[in-house]
Order: sequence, then structure tokens, then C-alpha cells
Amino acid sequence: MKNKFFNKPFANIYLKPSKKSEVVSQILYGEKFKIIFQKKNWAKIKTNFDNYGGFIKIMKFKENFSPLKKIFKNKSRIFKKKKNKFLKTNNFLYYGSGIEIRDQTKNYLEFEKNNWIRKKDTKKINHLEKNFNKVLKMFKNCKYLWGGKTSNGIDCSALIQIYFYYNRIFFPRDTSDQIIFCKKKFNNKFSKGDIIFWKGHVGVCLDKSKFIHAYGPKKKVVIMRINFAINLIQRTAKLKVKKISNIENY
Repeated sequence: MKNKFFNKPFANIYLKPSKKSEVVSQILYGEKFKIIFQKKNWAKIKTNFDNYGGFIKIMKFKENFSPLKKIFKNKSRIFKKKKNKFLKTNNFLYYGSGIEIRDQTKNYLEFEKNNWIRKKDTKKINHLEKNFNKVLKMFKNCKYLWGGKTSNGIDCSALIQIYFYYNRIFFPRDTSDQIIFCKKKFNNKFSKGDIIFWKGHVGVCLDKSKFIHAYGPKKKVVIMRINFAINLIQRTAKLKVKKISNIENY
């Protein structure tokens, strides 16, 4: 199976080959994947970063891709160049997306024919961002969306994974796989970087008292006091903490 590279800002990955099916995740611009098989206008794919499978609509995908930069904002507006002026479009690239460079000016990079983004929104492809607080806080107040992994909408497990995806460090997509993958912390005191898992839910401690998570009932990414969040989830969802790990272990 030959590698392909996704060349739209993002797309939904569906459980079944139908837009009426459940959205299980999303694929971002520049993301590498393989086509397992095709069914009418659909392709069953597996992403290279996290081996995640599902269906996307068939289109003309890139087969060769050598990214030199990646997006370092939760979203970066795409511009069109006309008569030496850069005009805003309603389209964006999203955090962690890798891009090639076809041309550049002082302030803009062309990543596809007459598709430009601001240079200041990018970092080198091998840039490592170790400040997970900075990354997670970028998504504060972003809409909660099951299967989402952009600032347009993101779910709890993607909020954790997007930090690792930016750094190109493997981390599973779903909470059920993350909880198996992560090492258990045996110290009961909460500290910066602690990942708290429930059945079907996850979030990260920003420090000893504050906790960030994409929280379905609030319909957005929120910061709460750690103990308040634990009590709230236990009271409303009848769920107890299953495991605590730490983001700096990976």
C-alpha cells in the first residue's frame, strides 16, 4: 500500500462509508495515510501517525509531500494573492498541519498554488513544543465535538493527542487506547502534567489545582479546579477516576 498525503484543511473520518455514519476522528492537511480498500466514492484508510482507521471520501490525494513547516496556531487563515495583495479567504489550516513551501515573500508562505499563509503562524517541521500548557490553552473555549481534532471542534482525547501530533510523537487517538498506553502514576498528589482518565473521558492538570478538558456537558474546552471536576463527573456521570499518568512521560 502506497502512502498518500491528505491535501484539504481537514476532513471527517467516518466509522462506515456514509456521511450518516458516526464521525470517529478527523484527518488534517499533510497527514500521511494508506488506503486499505476503496468502495464506490469512499476509501477505507489507516493513518500512519496513530494507525487509526475509518472511511473518507475519495479525492485526488498528494503522493509526494516534503513538509518544511507546520502550523503553530490553533488555526491559520489561508490567503489568495491578487495583484501583489493578499486577500483573506474563509479557509484555514489547523494546528500541527505540515506544509511544503512553493514560494515566499517577507510575510507569507505559498504552500499550494496561490494558497498562502502567514509566516508567523508556522514553525520548522522539526520544532518541538515542550510547553504542553501553552498548547492546551490554545484550545480553551473551543467547541466540544465528538471525533473533532481542530479548533473548530475537538474532543477530550484529541485535546491530549494534538500536543503529541504537533511534536510527531506517537500517542493513541481514543481514550480507551490512551488509558492502556499510559503508565500509571502511584503518587496520589496531583501535579502539573497529570493526565486523569475516566471511562471514556480524559483531561490534563495544568498545575496542582487546575484541570483542562474538552467537556461534553459544557460543549467546549474548559478549565476547572481539579477536585471540582472529579466530583462533578462522579456526581453527574457516575464515573470514578480509573488511572492517573503524566504527560511528561511520553
